[in-house]
Amino acid sequence: MFSCVKEKEERHGSGAYGKRPLEIVRGAGCTVWDEAGNSYLDATSGMGVALLGHAHPAVVAAIREQAQQIITVAEAFYTPTRAELYAALVEVLPGSLGRFFLCNSGAEALDGALKVARLLTNREGLVAAQRAFHGRTLGSLSLTANPKYRNPFASWLAPVRRVIFNDLEAARAAIDETTAAVFVEPLQGEGGVHEARAEYLRGLRELCDATGALLVFDEIQSGLGRTGTWLAAEAAGVVPDIVCLGKGLAGGLPMGLVAWRSELGGIPRGSHGSTFGGNPLACAAALATLTALQQEEILPAVRERGEWLRQQLTTRQEDWPLVRSVRGRGLLIGLELRGRVTPVLRRLQEQGLLALPAGQTVLRLLPPLILSAAEAEQIVVALDEVLRD
Repeated sequence: MFSCVKEKEERHGSGAYGKRPLEIVRGAGCTVWDEAGNSYLDATSGMGVALLGHAHPAVVAAIREQAQQIITVAEAFYTPTRAELYAALVEVLPGSLGRFFLCNSGAEALDGALKVARLLTNREGLVAAQRAFHGRTLGSLSLTANPKYRNPFASWLAPVRRVIFNDLEAARAAIDETTAAVFVEPLQGEGGVHEARAEYLRGLRELCDATGALLVFDEIQSGLGRTGTWLAAEAAGVVPDIVCLGKGLAGGLPMGLVAWRSELGGIPRGSHGSTFGGNPLACAAALATLTALQQEEILPAVRERGEWLRQQLTTRQEDWPLVRSVRGRGLLIGLELRGRVTPVLRRLQEQGLLALPAGQTVLRLLPPLILSAAEAEQIVVALDEVLRD
């Protein structure tokens, strides 16, 4: 069966994705199964999407119920599920983040944020950080730093002032009265799991306030409880002008979100759009996801589990000669290696653990937020088995 599936995907796939030798057919909670019935602890959570794990009962029930009513309603019409989601977002997001544009992915949210910033400021200047990853659509790719993604399309990309991450003096030299927006990840994911210092985020807030630039946080990977708070930037006490969310927002269905401060007002009619954005099916799944995160008190558990896991990995670092450092917050953890990460990922899969890279030398753990104590220990055991070698 696997060879048949592999042959079809290899023949007809775009070629854009490197494939691992694994066919996943089912998932429940933090576990997925292959076609042969072998189980794996999914510390990728589907690229950070399965916040509540796979097939969470509340999300499945919400999708089923909404699908039986109506699946799609364009934004040209009002619909109760979308309105309920707006109200729920206002409740969980900090500050006055109360204007929303719904789309289908995090990269689309970044594209939307670019347009919102341009429309609200009537400026063109953009500032983004080194090592930043904001997506691979042509808009978001302008902000992404990695030359591997940028170089084939360089002549099509918008000009961006690139600054050193966590260097406030570099930011001060780049941000001025021509700057429309400053884009930053409070906790870089693909860029190597690097956290922005609190004083850096506060300094960016002051610089943007002084120049009239908009501060945009990309919390697509770090938001929605991934670090134990609704936004990773809450730890620094900083509220952005615009925030981008995506990945697990709809519990596994495609959804992205641009949210900005209500006092900034709306954008002109017809200046942006999305055929599927804000459809009732995705909105119902998002409502179920936000409700479960609150009612099941998942965020405090993320803080506790993440701290335990990071301490365990740091303690064992002396026995793992390949590991240079351990960093991250909540359930977004990176292990900097003294070599390439790909062979380690392959060995971990053999041990029943699926993990992610974050560049060529960083192993990234991004498990579902419902990770149990036993599953956290399973991660440590699998890493110990591989990294002691």
